[in-house]
Amino acid sequence: MMLLTANAGSSSLRLAAFSAAGADIEAIAATRFDLHDGSVEPLLRHFVNEHKLNGVTAVVHRIVHGGAHFSGACKVDRETERKLTELAPLAPLHSEQSLALIRTARAVFGADTPQVASFDTAFYRNLPQIASHYALPAELVARHGLRRYGFHGLAHEALWQRWSELEANGTNKGRILTLQLGSGCSITATHDGRPVDTSMGFTPMEGLMMATRCGDVDAGLLLYLQQYQGLSADELNDLLNRHSGLLGVSGLSADMRMLLAADTAEAELAVGLYCYRVRKYIGAYLAALGGAQSIVFGGGVGENSAEIRARILCDMQWAGIHLDPALNQGATGQEQRISTQSSPVSVWVLKVDEQQLMARQAMELLGAQP
Repeated sequence: MMLLTANAGSSSLRLAAFSAAGADIEAIAATRFDLHDGSVEPLLRHFVNEHKLNGVTAVVHRIVHGGAHFSGACKVDRETERKLTELAPLAPLHSEQSLALIRTARAVFGADTPQVASFDTAFYRNLPQIASHYALPAELVARHGLRRYGFHGLAHEALWQRWSELEANGTNKGRILTLQLGSGCSITATHDGRPVDTSMGFTPMEGLMMATRCGDVDAGLLLYLQQYQGLSADELNDLLNRHSGLLGVSGLSADMRMLLAADTAEAELAVGLYCYRVRKYIGAYLAALGGAQSIVFGGGVGENSAEIRARILCDMQWAGIHLDPALNQGATGQEQRISTQSSPVSVWVLKVDEQQLMARQAMELLGAQP
């Protein structure tokens, strides 16, 4: 069985091919493309041609928003595609690319090649009601399915599984906080493999400050912009998703590397806000979990910026978090523990392997079907 995974993020496209036999799965090709304003179709065709991927059994797509319809991986048929199109406005930075990849894969491999949707929201399908519920009128909540769905579930589940291999001897036991810090950012509190809370909500805009997304913001502020500044719904959507976050505050860039190198008060404020928001959520989720064994960093920023990791966790010795500066500095781009051996809370930098998790979900789905 050969599986092709397509993982469209808000700023990148990751394509990978896996050879699967029985319970064994092996990556045979992988490429990351930066996404700008171009089509994803030539990128997929280039990857397939470059690696001579003949005989693809199925194409597996990361889908950001599954809404109330989808609680696990499923085959993509016309009805599934229709529901995904309905959900697209709730994740505008991702959905257009994912739907385009589904159409392109159908054109490249033919309508008879199965396509599988693997959902970011599925990890949070059983999020406790106390964490998933909004304080809105019950009738409105029921009619429109208003709840905190959570996102980046594939990343957080992959981080949990990798941490379990390294620190929990492969068991599903432990309380950990996982930080997915890239263009999109989120934090999840997990207890024995089950999410207790997560920072993203009804859409991937809630929670931490991100590259171009605002994260948490007072709803009254949005009403003010709409009522008194004349911003339309489309203008607000564009402002909050594409022109806020690091880019909006700094007025310079959404790239953390550029901001760390910049010598402006606005860039420093952007980086400071980013780290402060993450640290605030860590404190809240330590309370929600009743303490944690580990904190795990993943994602482009989380894996590669020792300075950001240090700034997020500075002065948190009160919580049992003691970074080893040398280990932290040396962990850039590689997996390792970065806390002192005596630290009550261990801190790790781990790679996020969403693609392998997606491939395994597809194997289980296709293996269970005739």
